[in-house]
Amino acid sequence: MSKKEQTGWLAALKKRFFDKPEDEKTLLLKHLREAQKKGVISLDALMMIEGVFQVSEMQVRDIMVPRTHMVVVQKDMSVEEMLRIVANSGHSRFPVVDESIDEVIGILLAKDLTHYHDEESRAAFELKDILRPAVFVPESKRLNVLLKDFRESRNHMAMVIDEYSGVAGLVTIEDVLEQIVGEIDDEHDAADVINIRRSGLQRYTVRGLTSIEEFNEYFDSKLSHDKVETIGGLVTAELGHLPERGEEVTIGPFHFKVVSANSRRINSMQVSIVDDDAVASSSVNSE
Repeated sequence: MSKKEQTGWLAALKKRFFDKPEDEKTLLLKHLREAQKKGVISLDALMMIEGVFQVSEMQVRDIMVPRTHMVVVQKDMSVEEMLRIVANSGHSRFPVVDESIDEVIGILLAKDLTHYHDEESRAAFELKDILRPAVFVPESKRLNVLLKDFRESRNHMAMVIDEYSGVAGLVTIEDVLEQIVGEIDDEHDAADVINIRRSGLQRYTVRGLTSIEEFNEYFDSKLSHDKVETIGGLVTAELGHLPERGEEVTIGPFHFKVVSANSRRINSMQVSIVDDDAVASSSVNSE
């Protein structure tokens, strides 16, 4: 290739990718969406690719299970009490705490309790024999970095700490993977789904499929709409189109920011209370 040809090729490349207002990632996603419309790639593949990009920008605080919804076991509980918690929750891993939830001393795996099936084995039970070390991560950690850490350490759960070193919640490898492949339902999810999670002062993470009725009950508000039943549908109707990640809108005393969305619906949003005093008296009725 001659020098002239090289210059022409580089100029064309520059014009295609760098002389446009979109950054490279936005341009790539645009091409991928066009490819999906033409049937080159499937919708599922497109959604997973978009999820990978979202994970690279999201933080642990966006998806963590807040401390108020954590299922924990106390270090001085008997085997029978621990097994009761395991059976009722359906989880496989549990933070073990001392006197308060901020004192996590390790992680208990439900399968490790199966060795204590009779009175003789339970009499010899020592928690320290089966306790796994706890991993702690900051709220601000990026999800793509966390996923890499999970893979390298082979841990499946991490405790999330806030700026004051208190326990803000927990996050699992499943929580991260769900941002890529969508919700991973199992036989316990129907009872365990948490639609609204507190993630900071006056800040909440809300699933798009949360009903407007549940949202109003949680916040003691009066949002309503004649044609949609979910809070994701309300935000979509207010914007006038199916939003992409990062789009924002204020409805009454609430500010909504889309955290995760696909070509069919909003998956999750970050909700901030703009005017706390106006929540109870808010009444938004859209047609």
